[in-house]
Amino acid sequence: MSDAIDLLVVGAGACGLAGAIAAHDAGLSVAIVEKRDRPGGNSALSTGSIPGAGSRYQAQAGIEDSPERMIADQLAVAGHHDADDLTALIAHHCAPLCEWLIEDLGARMELITAYRHIGHSVERLHAPRSRRGGDLVDDLLRMVADRGIPLALGNPVDDLIIGADGVTGAMIAGEAVAARKVLLATNGFAADRALVAEYCPEIAGADYYGAPGSTGDAVRWGRSLGAALGNMAAYQGYAAVAYPQGQLLSWTTIEKGGILVGRDGRRFGPEDAGYSGFTPAVMAQGDMAWAVYDTRLHAIAMAEEEYAEMSAMGALRWADTPEALAEAVGLDPAGLAQAVTDYNAAAAGLRPDPLGRRNFGLAPLVPPLAIAAVKPGLFHTQGGLLVDAHARVRSAAGGVIGNLFAGGGAAAGISGRSGAGGYASGNGLITALVLGRLAGLRAAAELA
Repeated sequence: MSDAIDLLVVGAGACGLAGAIAAHDAGLSVAIVEKRDRPGGNSALSTGSIPGAGSRYQAQAGIEDSPERMIADQLAVAGHHDADDLTALIAHHCAPLCEWLIEDLGARMELITAYRHIGHSVERLHAPRSRRGGDLVDDLLRMVADRGIPLALGNPVDDLIIGADGVTGAMIAGEAVAARKVLLATNGFAADRALVAEYCPEIAGADYYGAPGSTGDAVRWGRSLGAALGNMAAYQGYAAVAYPQGQLLSWTTIEKGGILVGRDGRRFGPEDAGYSGFTPAVMAQGDMAWAVYDTRLHAIAMAEEEYAEMSAMGALRWADTPEALAEAVGLDPAGLAQAVTDYNAAAAGLRPDPLGRRNFGLAPLVPPLAIAAVKPGLFHTQGGLLVDAHARVRSAAGGVIGNLFAGGGAAAGISGRSGAGGYASGNGLITALVLGRLAGLRAAAELA
């Protein structure tokens, strides 16, 4: 093994890039392989938002937060699950992770104070100013290039090589590549219809909007190695993908007071369940919905580049009355008028919301009103390989599988045991970054 790479990273999303940087800076020889022709994966398609509970940026903004508060928030959303220990691990490492990205590596990120999003009781999300995960990936790629870390695109791993002490490398394009340690950063299995039907049948009928490379490689390799799997029925959905534009309708428009209605113009559930948690409700009432909100919410969302682009593409229709709004898109005018009237009364505190919504943001809604057609979608799975506090892959028989690490969508996440309701904003990306960095540091420690 004298000519072996110290750490072979499989996958060039946020997890793999962070792991490669951390390992390189700790003195290891590192190489990254990515099966697609473009790096980034789901990280590049996200909003780039990650929680940092107790970060110095929160302190500077006068926001009191702590890992313990984030753990309580996560427990309230996701409940207990197969990877409970990871919830505490992520909560304690997320603030140092944000500071490492921004101060040590120069990532162009900032604390978001305009909103919290589902699952967070205080403002703790940190993100690129553009709210595009692609900007964070670009920063990480620049850091990889500056360090001279080899990155081979279009090089899928065929299989892992197993030796007496665990994983010893990988087969890539028919050739054996020796590695002392391997980090699986291949994302989840949402792009594989068979695995989604097997583990997440609830969302199997939804359109997939994530990265095409999320085909479950880590799950298949892990199963063949006897790895422990966890939270396999959990996933992150999105209840409002603009149709037919295919871009995310900013959930800020709903969280801050907007509503979702069906073809009859009526609401069908409590929208404050969040963009992931509300996805099954949209699926159940017909796989299509319409978002309704006002100019104040539109103005807030316009700060997000993707929403501004979606608006410029003609996704929105405007009208001064609910009836005119409904007629513009072919909904039932009387139904929408009644829905807005009843919702506004609940938002004003005149009566309880009959559908159970408790958080109304800036509502009641004030004309003129906007409407946008949306569809629910599957973005990524939240189940995968169970890992320990150093991101080492656990064996179902006990202990860990030698020399094998996992993070991001390849590893079990912290979003509950099943369904979409346990997903708090940023869960996927923060798990990817924290576990990637911890894997790189642990690999260096073991090889020291």
